[in-house]
Amino acid sequence: MSVTPSTLDDTFRALADPTRRAVVQALGRGPASVSELARPFEMALPSFLQHLRVLEESGLVTTAKSGRVRTCSLRREPLAAAETWLEAQRSLWTQRLDQLDAFVLTLKNDEERP
Repeated sequence: MSVTPSTLDDTFRALADPTRRAVVQALGRGPASVSELARPFEMALPSFLQHLRVLEESGLVTTAKSGRVRTCSLRREPLAAAETWLEAQRSLWTQRLDQLDAFVLTLKNDEERP
């Protein structure tokens, strides 16, 4: 899976909803049926299936049907891509804040000199 801005957009859009984040968290423990995933939520099954569809379209979740049971699995690649992007942002801002800190210390030291 190649990482594009669109891929990241889809991942973050899917994770923007607390129900979908909870589903991703549950699937982090292993595959589960749709009914198992839907059980903790107080919503009609069609509403839950809409959330599942968003997760599938984003590439975060795959489903397989065996008989009458539809089993969902987490795809970790989109999460890894988001983590890589977030880490790059964290590094950039850490560096910028370190530079700001050094600049403020320089100003403070210059003020303390006679």
